[in-house]
Amino acid sequence: MNRIRKSGGFRASIFVIVVALVVYVAVYMPTPYIIYMPGSADEVKPMVTVKEGDKEERGVFMMTTVSATYANVFLLGTSLFNQNAQVDKKEDRLRGKSEAEYSAEQVWFMSDSQSSAMEAAYEQAGVKYSIVPDHIFVFGLSEDPKPKGDIEPGDIILGVDGTATPDNTVLSERLKNKKVGDTVEMQLERGGETISRDVQLIEVKDSKTGETRPALGVMIGAVQKVKAEDPDKQISFTDTQVGGPSAGLMFTLEIYNQLTPGDLTKGHRIAGTGTINKEGVVGAIGGVVHKIVAADRKEAEFFFVPKDNYKEAEAKAEQIGTKMKLVPVSTVDDALAYLKTLSVKS
Repeated sequence: MNRIRKSGGFRASIFVIVVALVVYVAVYMPTPYIIYMPGSADEVKPMVTVKEGDKEERGVFMMTTVSATYANVFLLGTSLFNQNAQVDKKEDRLRGKSEAEYSAEQVWFMSDSQSSAMEAAYEQAGVKYSIVPDHIFVFGLSEDPKPKGDIEPGDIILGVDGTATPDNTVLSERLKNKKVGDTVEMQLERGGETISRDVQLIEVKDSKTGETRPALGVMIGAVQKVKAEDPDKQISFTDTQVGGPSAGLMFTLEIYNQLTPGDLTKGHRIAGTGTINKEGVVGAIGGVVHKIVAADRKEAEFFFVPKDNYKEAEAKAEQIGTKMKLVPVSTVDDALAYLKTLSVKS
């Protein structure tokens, strides 16, 4: 009887171990792949506000996104049966960056896209504005040597030793009389919270001059604020929880709609994608095939697509049999001209 019990207990233990291994391999074991799929088509109006703008909008402008998931074995398996799934190597996405650095970079691109959309809309609407320094954003960390202190990709540098540092020039000025090994108190914003952290300066070499200097050991970029001369025309954004530069065109259309009287949507559901610059030029983006699907799922009637992405977008639209009309554009003017041709939806 004892032998039977021991044998049964052994088999049960083996079974538990095998199940645990299967679960680990299928769900938790990392793979070198990433899966792209259709993301969302989100209304832009809740994300953008012109202080005293025209809020009339019977239809909607929608920005579109791509869903990107670092794949486990289970997801790789299921992706084989999903015609909208695209499997790529993780290294092709990260290009030597850590996942945290890549995410921080996408946040930066979104912020830059919003600023460019503001400039493009102001230029289009004839609103006077200026560019003022706002803050410094941390893209990534040096590898050799590594920073000495608690500073992370995605942090916003607010100040050093209690002095505000709105741009790179002020930051350099604060550090130029320091020595390697000195400790500075950094005022940072992380996850919406203001914190203070001590960071020890390390020695870095200037890639252009070859000279060494004390530094934080981070890769940074200056974030500028677009400020309207008329306070009633000032634009503000909510946190979109989305990264990347490809919402620029749709941000511009929504801002321009609020800056000017009337409703550009005329009651229609209008989605789209494309980068933007202050001159209103629309640039190509990645993942357009997934964005077409996302827009179709939200019953968009029209989709503004960068001219350079049109062929692949058209092929995907035909594949899924959407009734949505694709509109190729090269500039904001192209999009606005097309909107003028729409009839008011009853």
